[in-house]
Amino acid sequence: MTARLASLLILLGLLTAMPALALDLHGARNAGLVGEKADGYAQALESTPEVKALVADVNAKRKQEYARISKENGQPVDVVAKLAAQQIITNLGAGASYQTPDGAWKKK
Repeated sequence: MTARLASLLILLGLLTAMPALALDLHGARNAGLVGEKADGYAQALESTPEVKALVADVNAKRKQEYARISKENGQPVDVVAKLAAQQIITNLGAGASYQTPDGAWKKK
């Protein structure tokens, strides 16, 4: 449990510390272009090539990190992703869109 928590905290640090990408993701969230899904991945809320590319990049990096944490802790990737989603959604700023576990979209 402690190793999983430490890994999730590291993951959150990585997700918020990616220099250019973090700014773009943050800006896209604030503009209502990207939302956070309950499964730990980002979702394009506006279908533009730039937003789709950003979401694809963010999700590829998250998938890789979730797999690494999963392997280290012997937990399924989807469990790791859902735990990360809870942390990501908790830390979203006001006005950011997120998906609830039942699939509904809300704003903070």
